[in-house]
Amino acid sequence: MSDDAAEENIKMWKMKKLIKSLAAARGNGTSMISLILPPRTQLSQTNSMLSTEYGTASNIKSRVNRLSVLSAITSTQQRLKLYTRTPPNGLVIFCGTILTDEGKEKKVNIDFEPFKPINTSLYLCDNKFHVEALAELLQADSRFGFIVMDGSGCLYGVLSGSSREVLHQFSVELPKKHGRGGQSAQRFGRIREEKRHNYVRKVAETAVQMFITNDKANVAGLILAGSAEFKNDLLKSDLFDPRLAAKVVKTIDVSYGGENGFDQAINLSQEYLNNVKFIQEKKLLTKYFDAIAQDTGKIVYGVDDTLKALDASAVETLIVWESLDMDRCLFRDSDGEEVERFLTPAQAQDRVSFLDSKGGELELISKEPMLEWLAEVYKQRGANLEFITENSSEGSQFVKGFGGIGGLLRWQLDVTQLGDANDDDLYYDDDDDDY
Repeated sequence: MSDDAAEENIKMWKMKKLIKSLAAARGNGTSMISLILPPRTQLSQTNSMLSTEYGTASNIKSRVNRLSVLSAITSTQQRLKLYTRTPPNGLVIFCGTILTDEGKEKKVNIDFEPFKPINTSLYLCDNKFHVEALAELLQADSRFGFIVMDGSGCLYGVLSGSSREVLHQFSVELPKKHGRGGQSAQRFGRIREEKRHNYVRKVAETAVQMFITNDKANVAGLILAGSAEFKNDLLKSDLFDPRLAAKVVKTIDVSYGGENGFDQAINLSQEYLNNVKFIQEKKLLTKYFDAIAQDTGKIVYGVDDTLKALDASAVETLIVWESLDMDRCLFRDSDGEEVERFLTPAQAQDRVSFLDSKGGELELISKEPMLEWLAEVYKQRGANLEFITENSSEGSQFVKGFGGIGGLLRWQLDVTQLGDANDDDLYYDDDDDDY
């Protein structure tokens, strides 16, 4: 996976996590503001609208609700002041007072630029945050290229979500098969093959201009469509750029060329493209399970072993369940040294007091979600990071049978030789223990 694709996956995972937490938040009254501004929105107009809303909210009869709404509007105005203009992808602001699980009130003020352009314009004051527009950003984000070729010509197009675009097309006149015998049949045959070869060459060369930017493919996948054998000739040809050949995810037989063929190819591949993430996930985990079956010694699983291999820079592809719920905790031992441990939230929260191997107390200094920490450090360890779901049977098996974290290794590695992750220097101070 390229660095750009990995960064995109991490942005999407962070967005999913944010959407989940915002969607679950609830407040008293209508004191939670959702503001979404598409690109090129005039901030002066938005500020004017908020000033009008402030005046309207001043008339709310309930004192508690009135103060909460006015506070949320003021916070939103302050967040807007941080920007001189709307960012290129738009601007999203959530401000308000929410109720925590303990029933306490907590102020939330969030502003950010989405990872891709958002076309929704929204202002709502409610007892919840409205994140539907953000969820739509995650649904159809990949850009797919199409090459539709037949005996009449070739079309290059892209599809992103429900938006299609024809990039380029050209026509060609190829000689038909020569039906008469004699010496002329061989000569016409050579001419025909030469023209077909030149046609495939032109298609391949133009494909590079359309789908390669800065020496990288600018599409998530490539679909080859057409009638006869032209698309297969292109895929097998040495003239077809290897960077594009690696991106081909499907070949499709269509009855037409040109734009009609493009539309037909989109319809025939829609179900497949909707499941591209699903298919990529299955392919990755199948590779992982095959390595286990073949006993290559180049896989690792479980939190402790995976993180030891990651520290040794032996992990090539780090595979993590996107909902893995663990915290990275930092402790201070009786000698004043910092100790790092990875624990479930229940362990980290319920058992604040720990002992080290000397019987001294370990003090919990800080904790952060392990997935957020991994998203920051995986590059430093020389690994690629892949988030997976449990939507597929392979994903479910990986989560339930392997702890939701593992990796494909660069070389064979015996993690037992790296020492126990806990080094036997940490145990819980339980009333039932004899310590």
